[in-house]
Amino acid sequence: MRLQDKVIIVTGSTTGIGEATARRCLQEGAQVLIHGRDRDRAEAIVQAHDGRAAMHIDVLDDPQAPKRMVDAALKAFGKIDGIVNNAAWVMRSDIYTTDAATFDRVMAINVRAPMLLIQAALPYLKQARGVVLNIGSMNAYSGEGNLLAYSISKGALMTLTRNLAEYLIYDQIRVYQFNVGWVLTSNEYHYKLKDGLAKDWPQNIDPAFAPSGRLIRPEEIAAATVYWLSDESRPISGSVIDLEQYPNIGRNPTKCGFNRE
Repeated sequence: MRLQDKVIIVTGSTTGIGEATARRCLQEGAQVLIHGRDRDRAEAIVQAHDGRAAMHIDVLDDPQAPKRMVDAALKAFGKIDGIVNNAAWVMRSDIYTTDAATFDRVMAINVRAPMLLIQAALPYLKQARGVVLNIGSMNAYSGEGNLLAYSISKGALMTLTRNLAEYLIYDQIRVYQFNVGWVLTSNEYHYKLKDGLAKDWPQNIDPAFAPSGRLIRPEEIAAATVYWLSDESRPISGSVIDLEQYPNIGRNPTKCGFNRE
């Protein structure tokens, strides 16, 4: 039980990476505040874990939501040891379609909300010598043309991570970020259907994007969170960890590599 008796807030934890992370934290002995928009899924997680999970349904484009989330965690468990900022708005937009309202909402959910949640929890994180894990994206480095606003937000989140890691380490608060690659979540499956892919698209991924033969699973990202949320990762802080199937920087796949013996 590597997270025994720790209290962790996991945003966006009613589906995908967030749900897998919340469930893995519970398996490792933590108490978890489940956050999301799907009340039925949140209730199912809470009911399955006998008092070690509580839920808070809220929308993160409301600037008061982070404070309400902190209050809910304190009411349920009395302390806060860690935060996983996972919730994000993943939406398609390019330079032609990204208007001011869209851009502002993406930044509010994907960057402002994590910052305000850390800010609201800061006194309790100081008491606990706690930890923040921000879930970013490989799109932080430049991103895809049809993910302009989203990619910008993940780049900003990476700057937030490094800035706060430098500033908060003197309070013994560690801050990290995962930049995750292509993960097969339920939401991603349906996004790609809307993009025009066939129903069996996960079984037909080009090896250039999935050299292992398949996409990353949410549970594999969740497994990686345990070390960074636990005291085992102390005193390291400020790390941005790329969780992808290949190197991002300097990647130049061998043209004949897929026929190697």
